[in-house]
Amino acid sequence: MERSWKEAIKRVLREFDLPLHYTEISEQILSRGYYETDGATPAATVNAQLATSIKYDGEQSPFMRVGKGVFALKSATQTTPILARKSKETVLASSSPDIESTDSIVRSFGMYWQRDLVVWRNAPKLFGKQQATSKPIDFGKQKGIYILYDHHTVVYVGRSIDRPLGKRLSEHTADRLGGRWNRFSWFGLLEATDDGGLEEAPFNNSLASVIATLEALLIEALEPPQNRRRGDDFAIEYIQDIDPELREREIQNTLRSIEQKMRGGS
Repeated sequence: MERSWKEAIKRVLREFDLPLHYTEISEQILSRGYYETDGATPAATVNAQLATSIKYDGEQSPFMRVGKGVFALKSATQTTPILARKSKETVLASSSPDIESTDSIVRSFGMYWQRDLVVWRNAPKLFGKQQATSKPIDFGKQKGIYILYDHHTVVYVGRSIDRPLGKRLSEHTADRLGGRWNRFSWFGLLEATDDGGLEEAPFNNSLASVIATLEALLIEALEPPQNRRRGDDFAIEYIQDIDPELREREIQNTLRSIEQKMRGGS
């Protein structure tokens, strides 16, 4: 295991020997056990580590930015085929020491989450993780838009503004849509923090960035077959995590089942 995020990042980029998106770098660090963290936003931490090194270490930084959210080791960029296909102007522009940030109004999202992994009550908790080993975040108080599905068929599109996402979805378990959906996707405007909370994010968006966000959101939500790419770089996707209360129920049910079998066999 490495002693710091920076050393772990260098190890992953050295082993892959090609530019990687910061989300992929963080996934590889945690899955390979190169560094441990109890933070909820490891991808954002990796992004900040890279951007800070490029900005403040200058020529001494081992990293360079070669695209939107994509980084490489300087020593590896001379022979990387991906960079060879880029124009000289693109590479020079991408190596400037600006902090990597998003212009998107959407800050996080979840796709095709399962209804039966949530304990539905007046203010339910919607747990999600950046990666399998990350600390879970409760997105129940998220604000934005959501989509309800019957498997993969869209049945309803709504918004959560005055009432947070968890409450809006809870209402749909008891209204006219109650029996018509079993999955949901959501696109949130609140920023997820490393301690597992949510906070308001500043909006300084141009018309172009708003349009780009809408395009990326629609690509993610509709998955049109003629689009050759996903809606990349407009937000970080979170994978659903089962509510701890449901996990505890499953454990108790398993224990009772084992106990009954033992009694029946005695």
